[in-house]
Parts: sequence; C-alpha cells; structure tokens
Amino acid sequence: MARLNLSLLAILIACALSLVSSQHKARKLYVELQKEQELAKQLDVEWGQLQLEQSTWAMHGRIEKIATQKLNMRVPPVSRVQVVPPETAEGRP
Repeated sequence: MARLNLSLLAILIACALSLVSSQHKARKLYVELQKEQELAKQLDVEWGQLQLEQSTWAMHGRIEKIATQKLNMRVPPVSRVQVVPPETAEGRP
C-alpha cells in the first residue's frame, strides 16, 4: 500500500511539474506573440506613411516644378510635337 502511495505521489509530482512547465511556456509564447503583433502594427503604420510619402513625391505638380526649375525643361511648341501610332503585333501600323 505504501509503495502504491509513493508511486502515485511521484506521478502526481511529475504531472504538477509538467503542468507548471507547460503554463510557463504558454505564457512566454503569448508574450512573444504580443510583441510580434505590436511590431506588425508598427510596420503597418510605417508602410502607410511610406505610401503617403511616395504619393507626395510623385505628384504631377512637383515633378513639373522640378523639371522646369532645376532641369530647365519646357513643354515643346505644338509644331514640334509628333504623335507616333503604336505598332500592331505583326509589325505593321
């Protein structure tokens, strides 16, 4: 009887230790999950800011202003504009 009680006690202690161990691992993984979710939120915010910045840098008015001021570009007169029709798949217009 005492031997059965000792073996049951050993099994109980082993189960308790495995329970504590698994709960500790679960809590560590949950904390890591929370950190990764926070990082994902920060990256989403940064992605939105970068998209906004890209659209700002690529605005037509800004490009035209830089082209005229810094590169001394200008719109050609109408007499110098030529329209080139696209070629078809066979290479004929």
